[in-house]
Amino acid sequence: MNAEKGKRSIAHWDEADRPRERLARLGPEALSAAELLAILIGSGNAEESAVDLMRRVMADCNNNLNTLGKKSINELCQYKGMGPAKAITLLAACELGKRRKAESAEQRLRVTNSKDIYEFFLPKLQDLATEECHVMLLNQNLRLIRSQCVSRGGLTGTVVDVRLVLEAAILAHATHMALCHNHPSGSPRPSNADDRLTQRMKRAAEAVDIRLIDHIVLADGCYYSYSDEGRL
Repeated sequence: MNAEKGKRSIAHWDEADRPRERLARLGPEALSAAELLAILIGSGNAEESAVDLMRRVMADCNNNLNTLGKKSINELCQYKGMGPAKAITLLAACELGKRRKAESAEQRLRVTNSKDIYEFFLPKLQDLATEECHVMLLNQNLRLIRSQCVSRGGLTGTVVDVRLVLEAAILAHATHMALCHNHPSGSPRPSNADDRLTQRMKRAAEAVDIRLIDHIVLADGCYYSYSDEGRL
């Protein structure tokens, strides 16, 4: 694409180069992330087409959709031509992508190691600004029954009621379970409070013949596993 074309609106591009027409002709997999996002926002600004605008936004996100999903509406609105409606559309698309990944994982998941737990919870927890703790409830064959949030907290911690977790496990007829919570700080290193929770949950679960198979501390792109570290 030459520089002159980049400054013209997409409506004036050759039909073969327009993102919508290319998607209809070649399928969505033929388009870059910037081109797909440009279809959503529809227009750019006086100097940039929607595609060029989204290329610039994605470049600032290291061409990573997960990073884009962490942007706030106000941050996206700093780009010329990006108003609240467009920013909300982009964040809604990122959230749908996360939910699709989570739902497909939930349909097929059988837990065999800590990575399975991490990858299941990553789309749910990776973009959160505050801590949440979730429990994964599993049957005798370590297949997922369901998962649920058991606590929401602040920037540096969350309080988990062990009794409520056990109640959820018993009602689901689970025989195994795994905890996972996020650290918005970006460090997966568990705190003393995390250690105490893990041991309390392990003892309480054993009392009702349920096995706590792991507690994952999830950070941005990495995690800590109590099971892998031999602490369960």
